[in-house]
Amino acid sequence: MGDTDGRRENRGIVNKGGAGGIWFLGFVGALIYYLHTHSGTFWLVVLAIMKAVVWPTLLVYHLLTLTA
Repeated sequence: MGDTDGRRENRGIVNKGGAGGIWFLGFVGALIYYLHTHSGTFWLVVLAIMKAVVWPTLLVYHLLTLTA
């Protein structure tokens, strides 16, 4: 009987994981954009990767400040 309860909990966790894919697509899109505009030296590529990591967070922050 305990196994059935564990399966129900796992199903709930799997169903709530869809936003990670959207976040990943935003990261990949930003990475492609920034690599295209900041290609050249090693440090510009590192800067492009850092911007791509932070970009989705800044987008969500600015969208939430518009609604407040």
